[in-house]
Amino acid sequence: MNVDFSTLNTPTTKTASGANSSGAAVADDPGSQDRFLKLLITQIQNQDPLSPLDNAQVTSQIAQINTVSGIEKLNTTVQGLAGQFTQLQALQSASLVGRDVVVPGNVLDIADGVGQGGFELSGPADAVKVDVLSPAGHVVDSFALGAQGTGSHSFNWSAGTATNDSGLRFRVTATSGSVSSTPTLLMRDRVNAINTTGNTLNLELQNSGRVPYSSVRALN
Repeated sequence: MNVDFSTLNTPTTKTASGANSSGAAVADDPGSQDRFLKLLITQIQNQDPLSPLDNAQVTSQIAQINTVSGIEKLNTTVQGLAGQFTQLQALQSASLVGRDVVVPGNVLDIADGVGQGGFELSGPADAVKVDVLSPAGHVVDSFALGAQGTGSHSFNWSAGTATNDSGLRFRVTATSGSVSSTPTLLMRDRVNAINTTGNTLNLELQNSGRVPYSSVRALN
């Protein structure tokens, strides 16, 4: 079966004099607002009568603690939404189990006597060459694909009696003028399971092991 390869930093509050308050400012402390207000009241009670705090300064102090509290609540909300999104994504991705995906890798997929692989070019190439490799890294066969443009490409190789159990791999070399480059190799793999780590959705693949869902280039 062929696959289409183309397819918050926590802020600290300050006292009215501008100095950081070590005990009043941790946004995730439930008592931070109470301590802040107690410090503000103490400061007002002990202010210099000749240079008292004006209304603007008091308002500014209260606004600071409200801002800190608001940011913390927003962060909590966003984190909750991120977790729910990951769970929803995992449920939707459950349908991928047992299906094939295209991901970065160089294992040659062989079915019905045909080996298939792919690659991704970041720029056009004058010539592209594919080497089929044994498990020990020896070249089994080589063939040219000619000039290829930017993007994803696939190739077929006559595998003869070889099967997936043969463990064959491939490498691709692209040249443009006198400059050689190594394209990103793409392979077909089977999804065995899905899992989440934190807020990251991962796929458990038959040959590649655990890979992020974001690495998938195409679905079959």
